[in-house]
Amino acid sequence: MSVRQPRYSKEEFARRGDEIYESQVRPQVEQDNHGKIVAIDIETGAFEVDQSEIAACDRLEAHHPDAQIWIVRIGSRHVRRFGGRSRKTA
Repeated sequence: MSVRQPRYSKEEFARRGDEIYESQVRPQVEQDNHGKIVAIDIETGAFEVDQSEIAACDRLEAHHPDAQIWIVRIGSRHVRRFGGRSRKTA
């Protein structure tokens, strides 16, 4: 299995991913898929939606083996949250 190499800078990757999500993907998926993951090929615009990042990416790669994948959580600015929440003290 070969390792896929990124073909874009981090900035260009993010710009393309966000642009495709906002202009093409979001109108199709947002209403009934809040909280799910969408994996987008930033070169073709193809995408897959699933609860699982891995499942969405695997299905996208099955159709587009050389996909450059950008991941978005529908309805959120973040795919994941790192760190804990601060506790309220009495």
